[in-house]
Amino acid sequence: MLAAADLTDLISGRHADPFSVLGMHNDSSGALWMRAFLPGATEVAVHDNVGDGKLVASLALRHADGVWEGKLARRKNRFDYRLQIKWADSSEGPNVGRYADAYAFGTLISDDDLHFFGEGSHLRPFTMLGAHPMRVNQVDGVRFSVWAPNAKRVSVVADFNGWDGRRHAMRLRHGGGVWEIFVPHAGVGDHYKFELVGAHGQLLPLKADPYARASQMRPETASMVAPLLPAVPLPADRAAKNERHAPVSIYEVHLGSWRRHPDGRWHSWDELAAALPAYAADMGFTHIELLPITEHPFDGSWGYQTLGLYSPTARFGPPEAFARFVAACRAHGLGVILDWVPAHFPTDAFGMAQFDGTALYEYADPREGYHHDWSTLIYNFGRHEVRNFLVGSALYWIERQGIDGLRVDAVASMLYRDYSRKDGEWIPNVNGGRENLEAISLLRRMNEVVGVECPGATTLAEESTAFAGVSAPTYHGGLGFHYKWNMGWMHDTLKYMQEDPVNRKWHHDSMSFGLVYAFSENFVLPLSHDEVVHGKGSILGRMPGDPSDPQQWQRFANLRAYYGFMWGHPGKKLLFMGQEWGQPGEWAHDSELPWGQLTDSRHEGVQRLVRDLNKLYAAEPALHRLDCEGSGFEWIDAHDVERSTYSWIRRDGHGQCVIVISNFTPVPRPDFQLGVPEVPGGCTAWREVLNTDSSHYGGSNVGNGGAAIRVQAQASHGRAQSIRLNLPPLATVFLVPVV
Repeated sequence: MLAAADLTDLISGRHADPFSVLGMHNDSSGALWMRAFLPGATEVAVHDNVGDGKLVASLALRHADGVWEGKLARRKNRFDYRLQIKWADSSEGPNVGRYADAYAFGTLISDDDLHFFGEGSHLRPFTMLGAHPMRVNQVDGVRFSVWAPNAKRVSVVADFNGWDGRRHAMRLRHGGGVWEIFVPHAGVGDHYKFELVGAHGQLLPLKADPYARASQMRPETASMVAPLLPAVPLPADRAAKNERHAPVSIYEVHLGSWRRHPDGRWHSWDELAAALPAYAADMGFTHIELLPITEHPFDGSWGYQTLGLYSPTARFGPPEAFARFVAACRAHGLGVILDWVPAHFPTDAFGMAQFDGTALYEYADPREGYHHDWSTLIYNFGRHEVRNFLVGSALYWIERQGIDGLRVDAVASMLYRDYSRKDGEWIPNVNGGRENLEAISLLRRMNEVVGVECPGATTLAEESTAFAGVSAPTYHGGLGFHYKWNMGWMHDTLKYMQEDPVNRKWHHDSMSFGLVYAFSENFVLPLSHDEVVHGKGSILGRMPGDPSDPQQWQRFANLRAYYGFMWGHPGKKLLFMGQEWGQPGEWAHDSELPWGQLTDSRHEGVQRLVRDLNKLYAAEPALHRLDCEGSGFEWIDAHDVERSTYSWIRRDGHGQCVIVISNFTPVPRPDFQLGVPEVPGGCTAWREVLNTDSSHYGGSNVGNGGAAIRVQAQASHGRAQSIRLNLPPLATVFLVPVV
């Protein structure tokens, strides 16, 4: 019979190794005993699962809390059995049922998996940890496993066991600090969490599964059993469209506020799939970037405080519906980029904070492990198992969900130990410096794994400092990202555009300074969600104009000229939703975009312009092919301070070129002389292919009307040839050679 101490530990939920006492076991004399812990059962019998399933023995109730026990007469060797259970009520299913026993199954996670996980080299920990539906010995069920090396006891609690932590206590695999159990008859859709007795013997709040692939809709916080999707190779055409020489124009979207139903409900993944990809493709964007859709408890974080790095948020439907959304984007020729947040995670009790009663996922010292800016925790980037968790998440979204790549949030906060900290509030690295060497190593590892395992995928860094080599290969000492957001360009140019045109000559270098360092990294020019929140207003709202003018022509003209400047400037493009038509107000995450503004011809004109800029950008190799190389850019005149104009040449490296001219004053410049380059094969004229002042976009229609502008043998701007054109006010003009 079960020892009294074991019995006490079982019913109190404190037994550290329930597999040693539950199920079938031989005693010291060789007799075979059967034990089960089944609160709520009124009868329990053991049946042979071979042949006709005959009754072997009825078990006796050893303790009123539900411990059943019995000696199996005439049996000495373990055998395949089923438990026939009669329940006091039907909360567990039918009042009478025959079940496989979780404690009849051995270990399922291999020693190799545990070894690789422990040393930080397991590429796909999501295949080992979490909830995995599977069939074992002809029994359907779910293998649950979780990393909690300092816990005294871990159980899976769920719908199938009445959320009783004593029912399915797990087995500790000491080699990796991983707990596992196979629960027969559990299945897809079951809600579950983990119940842990912490390192100091305390019962912790129920924890959601860090590796869950599906989660309940907030405010509920349980994890849900979901199948592991098969790998989805990146199609060759998508890999080509992610390359540095390809046109990349990104439409950044917060799904919860792009569109909503009239009653305020979110659109589902399938509803979004029917509308968003078609719209973005029609607008000429090449990629959609989604603000984080990993599961998160608080809407107001916009997804940036995530507790489900493997789980698409339930706000828009189940994970398989997200796969259909990605497929719809593919069908429209669009790539999908996800905002991915390895920099921090929230402190919610059901999440990863103090997961096993210790600082497991986070740094223990708050000088390393706590973000004052966001009141969140910082991952312990140097811990092997945490690195596995993060790198595995990156690989999971690209490999299993079929997306094109990841935009990594808040990289600057990861790189520096003193980020947003005062003296005395941070701990130097082992060399006495301020760099977080563990985070740097993690980012390099992530980019290397993605590069090797998912060729053609792309990664982008939101990095706001002068850290060198963000987009350089790791073998050259870089971080290995494909692109870096150019935060300096965004800051400088927006500051310039906010100036009244009469004052712009005093700030002329703000628009040209970005070219000093434009090719030090592979840059994306971002006008992101961060520029239209927290009192900043919208991009249109920052443009100057005569407040007494009801048409606000200068404000709209400034915006159109700025967008022209941006699309003509070296670097890939990113624009946050609503700014493609000049949304006048600040973005609000809890309501849909004000689509009704498109009935206003001024906003419709901005939308037409962005569509045409995207199409021109894609059609002209000179505007995109050498976005990240100095040989693709040449100034004609960066010093026309008095007239606030800028002119330059974009080249494709194969003889094609485009001239771009911006005029940032409201003064038309007729007979504007401009030195032009010689074109291979000869060029007799230049033709205006896009003018942001066109009446088609809501402008004053000053310009050259698409007519050929003849090349003259008059020197200008250090060139032997020049042209004379009508340069419109507050406008950007694109010219191509007539050959």
